[in-house]
Amino acid sequence: MLIVLYLFAFNVQAVDATWPTKTQYHYAKIKEQKIFYREAGTQHKQTIVLLHGYPSSSHTYRELIPLLSGRYHVIAPDYLGSGFSDRPAPSKQDYTFEVLAKYVTALLQHLKVERYSLYLQDFGAPVGFRMLLKNPEKLDALIVQNGNTYLEGLTPQRQAFFKQANLDRSQAQLDKLYSFTGEQAIIYKQYLRDVTGNTSIMNPDSWTHDLHFLQTQKDRLIQVKLLQDYYNNLLDYPKWQAYLRQYQPATLIIWGKKDPAFIAAGAQAYLKDLPNAELHLLDSGHFTVEEKPVVVAKYITAFMTSLETQKTSKP
Repeated sequence: MLIVLYLFAFNVQAVDATWPTKTQYHYAKIKEQKIFYREAGTQHKQTIVLLHGYPSSSHTYRELIPLLSGRYHVIAPDYLGSGFSDRPAPSKQDYTFEVLAKYVTALLQHLKVERYSLYLQDFGAPVGFRMLLKNPEKLDALIVQNGNTYLEGLTPQRQAFFKQANLDRSQAQLDKLYSFTGEQAIIYKQYLRDVTGNTSIMNPDSWTHDLHFLQTQKDRLIQVKLLQDYYNNLLDYPKWQAYLRQYQPATLIIWGKKDPAFIAAGAQAYLKDLPNAELHLLDSGHFTVEEKPVVVAKYITAFMTSLETQKTSKP
């Protein structure tokens, strides 16, 4: 059943709140690199893996994790090259979304997590879908928040931007991409872009944390490498869409409709291949989980509770 709700019509089914568990902060040695991850809740059959976007890390989920941890086992990793994880120089380490996906997959294997639901936001979508193509049997459910799998989610101008970033390796283009990793771009073209007139809703800890890990040329070039690789995701969209058509995973789509980068048409496009997906368009932007973590948590809890009820009610 398709459900499309706007925030002013918010009417999600109420689910009793639960006290959170303490979030723990860990490192794991994965492929000779230290990978940082946040973990909360008791490990059991409902594990939710939160995959972060650009230019952030697991820090983006610091408010959502406690809202979910009373009910679920929650894991939020920092990708290789991001946050508290190791950040080997691009001259020594290739940075592609395929590499990021391999490290997250290896982390979950290390933690002996056999099945999970994936929360995909921004960069999290190409990381998550690469994980799923390799291990389709491990997925319980998809939760998509402003994470593209369809060209409809990108304006023609943004499609052209990613193509040029991939194909044009001139110094001028490199300088352009490098500028997007600077302080002014991170603050005003990322976090504050979608909240004009209501900037007080965004916690400055968000960009302060991100910028701490973007202080050196090496760290900024890591993110440039990923921006250069992003066009390959667009080329892989047909594979991801074929996965959705074949496996029909239970899917919740929560999308900030004010996002001018990953536009709302990208959320609606999922319904072409997932007619039974649950879709909610919220009065928020690209960083919906920063703006409305409680709303997001309510939708996730109701969705996951419904899935569990369906499983237990089957003869």
